[in-house]
Amino acid sequence: MRRFFTALAVALALGLVVWAFLPRPVTVELARIAPRTIEVMVEEEGEARIREVYTLSATIAGKLGRIDLHAGDPVIAQETVVARIGPADPAFLDARSRAVAEATLAAATAAVDLARAEVEQAEATLEFMTSEAERARALFERSAISERTLDNAMLEQTTALAALHSARANLAVRERQKDSAEATLRAGVENGADTCCLDLIAPVSGRVLRVLTEDEQVVQLGTPILEIGDPATVEIAVDLLSRDAVRVREGARAEITGWGGPPIPAEVRRIEPIAVSKVSALGIDERRVEVFLTLRGDPADWQLLGHGFRVIARIELWRKENVLSIPVGALFRDGSDWAAYIVQDGRATLRTIELGERNESVAQVLTGLEDGDQVILHPSDLIADGVRVSSQDG
Repeated sequence: MRRFFTALAVALALGLVVWAFLPRPVTVELARIAPRTIEVMVEEEGEARIREVYTLSATIAGKLGRIDLHAGDPVIAQETVVARIGPADPAFLDARSRAVAEATLAAATAAVDLARAEVEQAEATLEFMTSEAERARALFERSAISERTLDNAMLEQTTALAALHSARANLAVRERQKDSAEATLRAGVENGADTCCLDLIAPVSGRVLRVLTEDEQVVQLGTPILEIGDPATVEIAVDLLSRDAVRVREGARAEITGWGGPPIPAEVRRIEPIAVSKVSALGIDERRVEVFLTLRGDPADWQLLGHGFRVIARIELWRKENVLSIPVGALFRDGSDWAAYIVQDGRATLRTIELGERNESVAQVLTGLEDGDQVILHPSDLIADGVRVSSQDG
């Protein structure tokens, strides 16, 4: 009897030793392969812009009055006067220039006096030639002179009249030259109210975005003064990598976040047909394409989104429902292929998978798995083909 109990105790001890050294199942986290809706989005930093920004510039050179408008002030199309430009004061003359101007004025005054004397001389000549012509006509009527003599008298009268007209025209020219010389000497005199002003009118209704030239100053033709735009037409501009831009379609769904307010639904309005080269923060030369998004929903949700604000845009590249999918946490590389471990009869089994579209959470399964398969999430180095496993849920 004692031998029996002794043998039994030895058998139990050996059994415990064998059980202690048997490999235990690896505890794993499982996920189920099932059809899901997959959305593939691209996320990129963008900028809010008013679609049409109008830059008002000086249409003439002159003296710009101080701008009373400020950024954010409303304007009405064809009503609001945004700026006023008047003639600029002439430049002041230095001593040499003033001396030249005074000499020119003196010469112009003398020329006017000379022209007036010539007019008086021409008037006297015309008066004399007129009386001679009348006398010749009376003598011709009495047949005292020939017709040729009468014609000569009439010609001299006409010539005298033309000389008078020429003298008067010369006088007018000299007087204008004198006026010009006098105007040169009036540098620094304030412009009269009758010479002001040209008003710049707002071309569209909206708000002032930026005042570029606020203080009173002399401006040249084409000098930018201020910018006007309608905040209701704000849109989003996003620079996408060209490899992402080729997958974007007009009308695609998008979402705007990261601007300080609630997410805003949006839609792709236009994709630029060209790419430009830009250097990233890491110094990499990238080819980027500008994509424009139209905001949707209630405008009250994004009325505080201003021109030039930074945003984060998420644009839909691909979407499909009822797609057999696998969590990306279950995927790993097996050589050049994608693979995952499924659980069959309590053991891990390696499966090679062909994937389709993927996002940050799930990937489309084309081949290698079936609906209902259990895959191991985040497999550790302890997991290998054929290793016993157990679920964390028991």
